[in-house]
Amino acid sequence: MNAMKTALLLLLAASAITGCKKDDETPATPAPVNENEVLTTLRITFVDQGSGPVKVWEFRDVDGDGGAPPTITADTLLTNAAYHASLLLLNESVSPVDTASHEVWDENTLHQFFYQVNGANIAFTYADADDNGHPVGLTTDVSTTDPSTGTVKVTLRHEPDKGAPGVAAGNITNAGGSTDLEVTFPAVVH
Repeated sequence: MNAMKTALLLLLAASAITGCKKDDETPATPAPVNENEVLTTLRITFVDQGSGPVKVWEFRDVDGDGGAPPTITADTLLTNAAYHASLLLLNESVSPVDTASHEVWDENTLHQFFYQVNGANIAFTYADADDNGHPVGLTTDVSTTDPSTGTVKVTLRHEPDKGAPGVAAGNITNAGGSTDLEVTFPAVVH
């Protein structure tokens, strides 16, 4: 009986030593992931550099994907005008409302807005830069020319390659990264 107890104790000890042994196959702990922002509202405020009125474009989708459709409104921009535009991003799905613009600015090297104009006589020029001197797009200078109608797609990219060809000039083609938000506004210049 003692031989059986001794064998059982040795077996338990061996399994305890084996169970505590570090498994060389275990993957290292992954680095923390910088996740995409939760954004329900995008408001672009255009301040006329002349004496014209302030104009606003707004996208709201407070209940997120799959619920009620988003609302998109866009004031008409004046012809031959110069505006300074600023973006406000909100997450209205939480209380209190989170001003996500602050987080985008705090992580400015990880974000960039892109403005893709189709048919409208509107040009966007970056008016801000991240900690490395690359554009962010929370503020832009906007100019209009002749009357026109079209669209402006505003895209916020998360972790774009800001050094890729054309990206600093606002070309999204080589930016990569993931999309935090993409909104197409109707654009009228009159």
